[in-house]
Amino acid sequence: MSDTIVHTIKEFQSYTRRMTDYKEAVAVLSWDLATGAPAKGKAQRSEVIGMLSTELFKMGIAPEMKAFIDALSESETYEKLDAVTRASVRECKKEYERNKSIPPELYREYIILASKAETAWEGARRDDNFDAFRPYLEKIIDYTNQFIDIWGYEGHRYNTLLDQYEPDITVGVLDPLFTDLRKKSVSLLETVEGRGKKTDTSFLEKLFPAADQRKFSERVLRKIGYDFAAGRLDESAHPFSTGLNRGDVRVTTRFHENDFRTAIFGSIHEAGHAMYEQNIAEELAGTPLLDGASMGIHESQSRFWENMIGRSRAFWEYFYKDAVEFFPQQVDGISVSGFYRAVNQVKPSLIRVEADELTYNLHIMLRYELEKALISGNLTVAELPAAWNEKMKEYLGVVPDNNAHGVLQDVHWPSGAFGYFPSYSLGNIYAAQLEAALRKELPEYEEAVARGEFAAIKGWLTEKVHRHGKMLTPAEIIRSVTGESINVDYLVRYLEKKYTDVYSL
Repeated sequence: MSDTIVHTIKEFQSYTRRMTDYKEAVAVLSWDLATGAPAKGKAQRSEVIGMLSTELFKMGIAPEMKAFIDALSESETYEKLDAVTRASVRECKKEYERNKSIPPELYREYIILASKAETAWEGARRDDNFDAFRPYLEKIIDYTNQFIDIWGYEGHRYNTLLDQYEPDITVGVLDPLFTDLRKKSVSLLETVEGRGKKTDTSFLEKLFPAADQRKFSERVLRKIGYDFAAGRLDESAHPFSTGLNRGDVRVTTRFHENDFRTAIFGSIHEAGHAMYEQNIAEELAGTPLLDGASMGIHESQSRFWENMIGRSRAFWEYFYKDAVEFFPQQVDGISVSGFYRAVNQVKPSLIRVEADELTYNLHIMLRYELEKALISGNLTVAELPAAWNEKMKEYLGVVPDNNAHGVLQDVHWPSGAFGYFPSYSLGNIYAAQLEAALRKELPEYEEAVARGEFAAIKGWLTEKVHRHGKMLTPAEIIRSVTGESINVDYLVRYLEKKYTDVYSL
């Protein structure tokens, strides 16, 4: 390899390291905006986030980046690069080709709008005032469609948005996948409602003080492997995780004092995301590869820990003593089995993040259908609340009595994350495939969970998924671990087995 190429590689690595520094600065400002920034300072904070995000965006499409890509993508040179540099060039080239035609000023306007829209959404949700948020959402959709026109698309316009979160997944893949999953989920739901043995869940709605819930959540997160020396737990309107760097991956949750499940499962979910990023290989620090392979793979980690571990019988066989320690009056007279059945109650509900495993995917399919309609122009924002309620009735048989519990419940649309929602169901599908592979290699993993031993599970996930970051594509990860491509049958079998146990079917 020539001295010129060696020098170019070093310059490229230095350049991308500066980009990750900008990204970290934006992340910490955004985290503060969501978790505690004073109301009067939020507008200015949005401007600062917009400015820094625009500088980062400019670096990704700058002449310097083009020169790096041109020099290092040349076939003879590319093959000689080390694996990390080669993958970094691949990721930078994809982003460059995607964004090179977008005017930086247009991007800056959009980022500032999205940041302000999140603040407006918080107020609109609190006050149950969709009309206050409506103009922001209309503008976000308008910008999104401008970007789609610039990026171009094949088939459905929505495909371009899906590609941001889950490469190689299209409407053509999702429509039959979701149709099959919906049909089988509804069939199992009907069986549960018709023949399932009912259990008492009223104790979960007693008063569970937020301070005690926080302590309990922190204990659980430490035990399963979330590193508090490299993270923290805070409170926000909508739970999320933020990876600043490998040594600082933060999570938030939401405390509901009359529903024990909200905070604990939200905390475990976000910790699943965070443990992914805390355990990406150190050699990827400062590169474009210090991230999850896709949002579907990311969600497979959060949903795996939240549901397949956190809602399992084995999990509560171990942690029930801690629940009794923190909440002795609330769980008085409730057995471990009764507690396990209660936290796994199937009940069509209004709020996605509080939905049970069986009905959760129906929430995602509803949002997926609405997003496609909004982006294609078949649905206006003004029509959105009514369309939401109609699909809630069709998919789940329940209708919200206000928009705060309906169309305003998620942060994704105010943040501009169109195309993200399908990642949750893809994450459930991937998680079930990974769990089946884990069971083959660690057949007694559930017994370990019942003893409070989580290191082997975390180690297996780190080896198979976490350490790779973005080095591998989602398809490569799933195939390397499971030996096959995406397959919904594992999730269906997992749900059938679980709810046969929970409801004594």
